[in-house]
Amino acid sequence: MGKVEENKQQKKTRLMDTAFYLFTTKGFARTTIADIVHEADLAKGTFYLYFRDKYELQERLVAWKSEELFNHAIAFSNYQEKETPADKVLAIIDDILDQVSKQPNLLRFINKNLSWGLFLRAVEHVRIDFTKIFQEILGIEDIKKLEVVVYTIIELVSSTCHSVILEQDPVDIEQYKPYLYQIIRGIVEIQP
Repeated sequence: MGKVEENKQQKKTRLMDTAFYLFTTKGFARTTIADIVHEADLAKGTFYLYFRDKYELQERLVAWKSEELFNHAIAFSNYQEKETPADKVLAIIDDILDQVSKQPNLLRFINKNLSWGLFLRAVEHVRIDFTKIFQEILGIEDIKKLEVVVYTIIELVSSTCHSVILEQDPVDIEQYKPYLYQIIRGIVEIQP
């Protein structure tokens, strides 16, 4: 990468880091583009070189942060050398839950902004081929069937773990994991 490209990437990363900080501390609605560029110490025009508006930036941030979580979880899963598809999926989920438990602002941001539609648009911006990874793990060739299984797992984990991690309601995450993992194991092992 040349010096110019490196400089551009640093500015984009600075904008994204700053926006993430402001979105998670000040709130998305109360954060303006002017706030982001001021805090990042960049010109307002620089923002528009990389993003149409703050909604596109938010979408890219969800993708970026999700990619970081997922990359870490895949590496963790590969390190664990799990044998069954259910064990591989659970290793990924376990690592992601551990990561977001340690970073509640990240959980609030991703969970609040991640929907299935946004997830599908977000994966267009990342370097991970989610379909291929889950096909290899689960052994499901039918893309529609794979999509339904992954959708179900994502929605189940994100909707149930938000309160468990942030509010320990109805129990804390460690008490909840056995229940969640039993259900996920059933989803993975009993495919129609």
